Amino acid sequence: MQDKVVLITGGAKRVGAVIARRLHAAGARLMLHYRSSEAEAEALKNELNARRADSVSLVQADLLDIAGLAEMVKNTVARFEHLDVLINNAALRNLDPVAEADDARWQALLQVNLMGAVHCSRAALPALRRQGRSSIVNVSSTYAVVGRKGFAAYDASKAALLSLTRSLAWEEAAHGVRVNAVCPGGTLTPYTIGRAAQRGLSETALRADSKADTLLKRWAEPMEVAWPVLWLASEEASFVTGTSLMVDGGTAVM
Repeated sequence: MQDKVVLITGGAKRVGAVIARRLHAAGARLMLHYRSSEAEAEALKNELNARRADSVSLVQADLLDIAGLAEMVKNTVARFEHLDVLINNAALRNLDPVAEADDARWQALLQVNLMGAVHCSRAALPALRRQGRSSIVNVSSTYAVVGRKGFAAYDASKAALLSLTRSLAWEEAAHGVRVNAVCPGGTLTPYTIGRAAQRGLSETALRADSKADTLLKRWAEPMEVAWPVLWLASEEASFVTGTSLMVDGGTAVM
């Protein structure tokens, strides 16, 4: 990944920030997209630039603003001269059973999780095609292929992202653009820890949970998701496209 230019949506916090740190450590130059978490984005940019000067920049954009996303890619290329990798990581989460979620909540989530990836990919493709050996990595979920209750819209949007991955891989192979997805399982992020706290469960207790829905009987650490993203983005995965890599401790085979 040395000197590769990577655009990460939702790259300022949670798993996105961990992915950014991992790719940066591997030598990548980063454009980190954020929507509203400006303080977190600035802190991460300063942290990484302190390790390697002028290697990380920020861009603010709404994933529903098609013109704004085109400008985001234009700014990335202007700043770093080209674009090698797009990581579609940004996502919205709603906790709604099918019987309770109204159309507005479904539409809001699908617009970000599915159409946001469509818009970003479409905006980035001209620059990625010019490189000839480039990559898109979509961050989906193990629950795109495994059923559960209470997350219907979120899981449906992540399943659609896998279909998009396969179709885009077909369409872009001739242009030298590989397209893959990672499907994380239960991961110990601030979001997960915060939800547990609302139920009166401490982080220590959460970590001690045997996580019965995984073969490995534990939660993933965010870096365990970042490593597979790094691999798919890199030349080490140069013969891999159209695949969905399960990073879920075995949940999908239970």
